[in-house]
Amino acid sequence: MHIFAWLLLFMLPRLLKPSYEDPRPSPDHDAWAIFFCVYFAALIGFFYLNALVYIPSFVYKKRYLEYAASILTVLLALYSLRYAFEMVFTQAHKVDVKPAFLFTFFTAFFILSTSTAFQMIRDRLREERLASEKVNENLQTELSLLRSQVSPHFMFNVLNNMVALARKKSDALEPSLIKLSSLMRYMLYETDEQQVDLAKEIEYLQSYIDLQQQRFGKNVTITSELNAPETGYQIEPMLLIPFVENAFKHGTGMIQDAQITISLEVQNNVLYFTVRNKYMDLPLEIKDKTSGIGLANVSRRLNLLYHQQYKLDIRKQDGWFSVLLQLNLH
Repeated sequence: MHIFAWLLLFMLPRLLKPSYEDPRPSPDHDAWAIFFCVYFAALIGFFYLNALVYIPSFVYKKRYLEYAASILTVLLALYSLRYAFEMVFTQAHKVDVKPAFLFTFFTAFFILSTSTAFQMIRDRLREERLASEKVNENLQTELSLLRSQVSPHFMFNVLNNMVALARKKSDALEPSLIKLSSLMRYMLYETDEQQVDLAKEIEYLQSYIDLQQQRFGKNVTITSELNAPETGYQIEPMLLIPFVENAFKHGTGMIQDAQITISLEVQNNVLYFTVRNKYMDLPLEIKDKTSGIGLANVSRRLNLLYHQQYKLDIRKQDGWFSVLLQLNLH
């Protein structure tokens, strides 16, 4: 692309040459052709000198006086090249100062402005690319954090519940182990993908809810309606589980008549996800120190991944904590 641009610029004067111009070469024609080739090569050197050396070394470091002095030095060198050529290689042996100065100034100014714009746009694009890579890396980090928040406390409780089932020799032990195995497989392997099938995410949510239902039994009234769509949709893994995990985390325990309601459906390529749980305001000194971390992380993920393609409404009203999410699916 650079070579093509320079060739086009080099050929531009000839392409724009008037057709009625006298085709007979002047005595100085060959000398002027050599000069323009040398001068053009000097302008190319000036372009990359400014872009690769002067801009990073002076402009970005706010050394503006040194930058101006360097540019003036180059302008003087270009003008001296033109002056020396006319004095030595042309028959006139007299330099017309004004045209020579204007020619040098405007060509050098054009190269200078183009070079500066080129380098600044190039650096800007590089910064945006690095920022994008950093965002993607942060998303993976947040995903790992969310996964680590869900797993340990929940796993310990489920395993303790299974120990109790084993002691009772309950028939519910085997299906519980199968659900736990499926849940762990999803968390450990499939969440490494950038996106997963929505059906798999729903299956994971249902396994999580079933295990929690088995854990709490009649102490918590759990109502869930997760309707998997027939059409295959993609979603970022573990994007929905923090809302459900938060409901079980803060909607159980000392809550009287604890109730948790979870619903999910897809209409017209929009996912509607609702999680509601009863809550009780606790004194600040005995609240869970990790309260809200998961929801804060998932809010950041939604902003980064979906930007204006989602609506998230979190509210507390009449003893209920509600999360309503509308998400434009891929």
